[in-house]
Amino acid sequence: QVQLVESGGGLVQAGGPLRLSCVTSGRTFSSYRMGWFRQAPGKEREFVAAISRSGSSTYYSDSVEGRFTISRDNGKNTVYLQMNSLKREDTAVYYCAAAPTGRWLDPWYDYWGQGTQVTVSS
Repeated sequence: QVQLVESGGGLVQAGGPLRLSCVTSGRTFSSYRMGWFRQAPGKEREFVAAISRSGSSTYYSDSVEGRFTISRDNGKNTVYLQMNSLKREDTAVYYCAAAPTGRWLDPWYDYWGQGTQVTVSS
């Protein structure tokens, strides 16, 4: 069983930065494609960013493109989400997700973290 643990959430002022981390258990992290999702109160969970197994390819939702950066360190079993120029509408619980199979942009994932709250104040 793969376990994912997010950290780095918190309260930040609009315009500020925040970096989320997600540590994944197991010895095969480099074989997992990874993604970040978020869910705001009263809304459905939405895709934020994805990264390929090697880290050479990334993809973002339109709402975060140019402001967020997804990256990974396969030696540390960790995927990151650097969030800059945060807006109030970025307030949500952020989840990381992992999948050992599939193409790197496939929308489904097998394993999910417990989430970390990000609150952006004006």
